[in-house]
Amino acid sequence: MKPKSSLPAILTVPLDAEEIDALYGLEPAFEPGAESSPGLAPFVTVQCPYCGESFETAVDWSAGSFRYIEDCHVCCQPIELAGDIDDEGAPLGVTAARS
Repeated sequence: MKPKSSLPAILTVPLDAEEIDALYGLEPAFEPGAESSPGLAPFVTVQCPYCGESFETAVDWSAGSFRYIEDCHVCCQPIELAGDIDDEGAPLGVTAARS
């Protein structure tokens, strides 16, 4: 007769990333090179209307079209960023203008 072990049974089926996150209460991880995940703000490249330098900034399309002021990452001048979406909810683009 085989003695009973006090150790838990070893899992024979490997868990996928979502199951591991749920098991340990973890937030989903962003994997570099992967397609953008829902809930993550994608980055867009904009050109500053003051200094002409390009920089990347995050935009959130989840609420639809947007308009807000953000400082240039290079010269710190205020830029009005505006993003529009089409009727299906797809992003049309982001424009940068002097504020």
